[in-house]
Amino acid sequence: MTSATQTPAQAAAAPLTRMDMQPIALTVNGNAHEPVKAPLGLMMIDFLHEYLGLTGSRLGCGQGLCRACVVIVDKPDGTSEEMRTCITGAHYFDGKKIRTVEGHAKRNEQGEVVELSPVQQKFLEHFSFQCGYCTPGFVNAATVLLERLKREPVAKDKIEATITAALNDHICRCTGYVRYYEAVKDLVLTTPGLVKDAT
Repeated sequence: MTSATQTPAQAAAAPLTRMDMQPIALTVNGNAHEPVKAPLGLMMIDFLHEYLGLTGSRLGCGQGLCRACVVIVDKPDGTSEEMRTCITGAHYFDGKKIRTVEGHAKRNEQGEVVELSPVQQKFLEHFSFQCGYCTPGFVNAATVLLERLKREPVAKDKIEATITAALNDHICRCTGYVRYYEAVKDLVLTTPGLVKDAT
């Protein structure tokens, strides 16, 4: 029946769009999630918020520019990278292991936070954030950087440039860049094994 021959009641009952549903199975913060059917084209930020109840990743610009939405993707080779979830479809993550900001702190059996991650703790000590909207992205960026430096320590004379490169793409509308930078530099300098002598 075409729309021209439908009665108003039939038209109202028919969906305006038909969404193809496909399953997604992935591991988030160490927890394996069985296949969940979600619409093709659904962005990962919406899947995290609406399907998994993980709202720590923030939808900022919706264009992949501010990076408040990033999660960490853990690769099979042991490396990790940031991935923007506001412009990446949820089905891209099928079969992958990811971490959100909710997965950094240690929790007890009741799910209560008992210890912050080193990055989170340094951000608090340095009063790095104001409104905190961008903080999940900065936490993930700094975490990826620290994990890389554990594998490939940075020369002392390249610390500043390395931190700037790691944080540079993240936008803080409260202009808290200096304190984020100072917190990460403090953490890099005080964590054994991350810095080597200049070569």
